[in-house]
Amino acid sequence: MEMANHVVKRTFDLLNLYATHYAGKKIALGGKNTSGWYTYTAAEYIENTNNISLGLLNLGLKKGDKVATVTVNRPEWNFVDLGLAQAGMVHVPIYPTISISDYKYILQHCEAKYVFVGDQKLYEKIELLVTEIDTLEGIFSFEDIHGVRSWKQLADEGKESSMQHQLSEIKESITEDELATIIYTSGTTGLPKGVMLSHRNLVSNFTQHSQNHHLGQESIALSFLPLCHVYERSMNYHFQFKGMSIYYVGNLAQILPALKEVKPDMFNTVPRLLERIYDGLINKGKELKGIKKTIFFWAVSLGDKFDYGKKFSWFYHQKRKIADKLIYTKWREALGGNIKIIVSGGAALQPRIGKVLGVAHIMTLEGYGLTETSPVIAVSNPVKNEIRIGTVGPVLPGVDLKIADDGEITCKGPNVMMGYYKDSERTKQVIDGEGYFHTGDIGVLIEDKYLKITDRKKEIFKLSGGKYIAPQMIENKLKESFFIEQAMVVGENEKFASAIIVPAFSYIKDWLKQKGLQYNKSKSELIQLSEVKAAIRKDVNEINKTLGEFEAVKRYRLINEEWSPETGEMSPTLKLKRNVLTERYNTLIDEIYSSQKQEPKETIRRVRIPRINLSLAELINKLRNNNLLFW
Repeated sequence: MEMANHVVKRTFDLLNLYATHYAGKKIALGGKNTSGWYTYTAAEYIENTNNISLGLLNLGLKKGDKVATVTVNRPEWNFVDLGLAQAGMVHVPIYPTISISDYKYILQHCEAKYVFVGDQKLYEKIELLVTEIDTLEGIFSFEDIHGVRSWKQLADEGKESSMQHQLSEIKESITEDELATIIYTSGTTGLPKGVMLSHRNLVSNFTQHSQNHHLGQESIALSFLPLCHVYERSMNYHFQFKGMSIYYVGNLAQILPALKEVKPDMFNTVPRLLERIYDGLINKGKELKGIKKTIFFWAVSLGDKFDYGKKFSWFYHQKRKIADKLIYTKWREALGGNIKIIVSGGAALQPRIGKVLGVAHIMTLEGYGLTETSPVIAVSNPVKNEIRIGTVGPVLPGVDLKIADDGEITCKGPNVMMGYYKDSERTKQVIDGEGYFHTGDIGVLIEDKYLKITDRKKEIFKLSGGKYIAPQMIENKLKESFFIEQAMVVGENEKFASAIIVPAFSYIKDWLKQKGLQYNKSKSELIQLSEVKAAIRKDVNEINKTLGEFEAVKRYRLINEEWSPETGEMSPTLKLKRNVLTERYNTLIDEIYSSQKQEPKETIRRVRIPRINLSLAELINKLRNNNLLFW
């Protein structure tokens, strides 16, 4: 791909790459509708994108004009994205799940001229704003909506255009340092911020992290994280740069069926989905009986010692081979059968999950970055065998990283944003005089190479005794419990740390059913059941044993509500909105610290995953005696 590196300087140069290197590629992009899967060839990709550019120019749009998209993932998003880019226009992708007030703010703030919406429901939301936003001239749709112009109509109009010469001139005039996109990120507080990213920002980043694996034209990627977020968008460019076929899924319920139908080699995800996959595997193991259950959890236990780059004994390799034939192959089949790489980002992945998937030959790579850094600052690199579970890998080449005296991660390089749109003051607050962007995250370098994120700078708080608490680390440990879906650790200026806990209601109902107990109760009733309280108490007590004395969660309260971006407690990237949660549960937090009642101590240890210690010889004997030694 060395030659490709020289070809791609601006995002739309990917089309030149398709024309020169991937022209014969039959499947470039794929999507799913009510009729099933449909695909576009490389040639169709180029043609549709060019026609969209010409159609937009026909409308009278000019270089620098802003156009927004509001949709779930679909192949046609790319036609608009690169169609805007090569016409010199600025793409403003917006989450399809935000509030009407946020839509209004973003569209007004960026002065959008047009909006492409995904479907009827999104159209009905945006239609209300057309008369309220002076700059907004119209709406196009990706799906067919009666009375609304579709992307196809715009492309057909572009096909008949006589502005090819003007388009060529515009493409030639666009430099690497020109604005390519504005991505609005609300984070966890305040109004959305418009992050301005140039072509150089985006291209310098995806051309670097695409070199971390050897997958290419023969490989398939599945895309289901929102393309409006810079993480999936950068990986989307990455896949195209490598010539991989990309299949898009717009509905999260379609992910597992899509894995089996598309059989991808690679996909991107967030830790929460991997947690659910892991929990599903373990639950299946618990349903097994006798020797099968013993072997299953023996195979799981091999992950305890696993890490990339470690040297293992001959006996460990033999045990891993046996576990692979009996157990791990079934796990990979559940993910389509061809999965080689999973990239996890957006939050910290629990190390136990990375270990268990890794030992099963499902390489799980963690990365780290922000919208403001286009986004990757550090990512694991299997090509160089630079992977350490529990870290986000080495710093990406070209990125200059510096850990400040207070532990904050700062960086500068071609990936650092141009600034916040129409907000120079806020830009100055995060980019210092030397050009270093201040991430707001606390981290350390392991072995002077591997970046480990420990917490958010603004989220760390101090107990009344002077000890600092890093809540995210404790919350991640709490979520290792099958009974806990979400948790927020509190206790600033108090004597001890406490937590608000959202139980894993779906798991609890299945657990109760398996125990032969009444399970068709409301959430309010479930959290009052003594069996549920005892199970969660056991897990919290066990987790406390892994924490420092001052970090231990001394008290907690269970709530009957679930948190999500749609209900406002989490950001679109599934980060806790602590200010929202603190305000909502202020009374409950006050009650925790005003109450003098001590939580009962639990002395019984719950072993969630059986620990199986078998020698290789003992295992082979068990397999032979049970007629399971079949190779």
